[in-house]
Amino acid sequence: MENFTFYNPVKIIFGKGEIAKLTDEIPIDKRILLLYGGGSIKRNTVYDQVIQALKEHDVIAFGGIEANPHYETLMKAVQIVKDKKIDFLLSVGGGSVLDGTKFIAAAVKYSSDPWNFMQNWDSIKDAMPLGAVLTLPATGSEMNCGAVITKAATQEKLAFRTPVVFPQFSILDPTTTFTLPPRQTANGVIDTFVHVTEQYLTFPVNAPLQDRLAESILLTLLEEGPKVMANSHDYDARANIMWCATMGLNGLLRLGVPTDWATHVIGHELTAKCGLDHGQTLAVILPSLLYIKRENKREKLLQYAERVWQLTSGDEDARVLAVIEKTREFFESFGVKTRLSEYKVSKDVIPSMLRSYENHGFVALGERQDINLKEIEEILMYSL
Repeated sequence: MENFTFYNPVKIIFGKGEIAKLTDEIPIDKRILLLYGGGSIKRNTVYDQVIQALKEHDVIAFGGIEANPHYETLMKAVQIVKDKKIDFLLSVGGGSVLDGTKFIAAAVKYSSDPWNFMQNWDSIKDAMPLGAVLTLPATGSEMNCGAVITKAATQEKLAFRTPVVFPQFSILDPTTTFTLPPRQTANGVIDTFVHVTEQYLTFPVNAPLQDRLAESILLTLLEEGPKVMANSHDYDARANIMWCATMGLNGLLRLGVPTDWATHVIGHELTAKCGLDHGQTLAVILPSLLYIKRENKREKLLQYAERVWQLTSGDEDARVLAVIEKTREFFESFGVKTRLSEYKVSKDVIPSMLRSYENHGFVALGERQDINLKEIEEILMYSL
């Protein structure tokens, strides 16, 4: 196992009816900016529950944060924070709203153009306090200090990470996910699944606890994912998926082990350039990346095949290929396509994507830093 330092200060408040506890989590003298997305929280009663819990507080609402939060939209919220002398940011929605809230929290305290810190994380020194009410389990943003932001003007999608944007608390009520459309539910399960594989399907470093934590989440997703697709009001299944998403990216799985993240980096560019959902890009890229890098990942792929999919027959090559196909079939069982051509994306877009990777310095990806532009191209071509 490799050396590590672990820090996670987020208070998790989990369960049915727990939104009411907002009253006790934000001091009464704080002026709150409530941030949300497209308005679903007003249709499913979550907004009303939040407002009721904060009826003694001074609350201003700001909606319209996109599914891939846009820098341009978020900067409007930054100006409101400054003009209205906001003291506390409250994200009410999915991971994208929370990612946007983290950006706002850091941007308000940043002395120059906040887009600059997207590639210079160390320059972020301070941020506003924030909390979250989660309504879409997927990103794990509710218990981590990372975020992904899109600059629409330049079609860039970049991530940043800094401990100053950890939420003070996150409220996770599984009933808020009952009304999620099947597409969002499917994307959330796939996003969680790939978060785990990015930290698991690398190479062995004698970290059996980390391996088994990862495998337990993957197995739970295999069992519970189909249940939520079959019955959107299955509370227990929704609760298990929600907790899997949080555990999948709260920092525990990455401790002492190598991590990959190439699937996410490649996928982000597909979202920025082609408009695919984040979950869709992961479903496309992961099986292709595993195939192209199957020799480097052989030991962990064989372990994954045996422990998660119970594939023990046949020679090693056959098991490796079989488990990659099983992964693809799992994504497709949610109605999510796994080939770029199925999204009407052709090879013509690949050259511009490769230029973007090069411009952002994404030329040595993966746990071994050996996925270069040539291999990115191979992965994309295999994904067609």
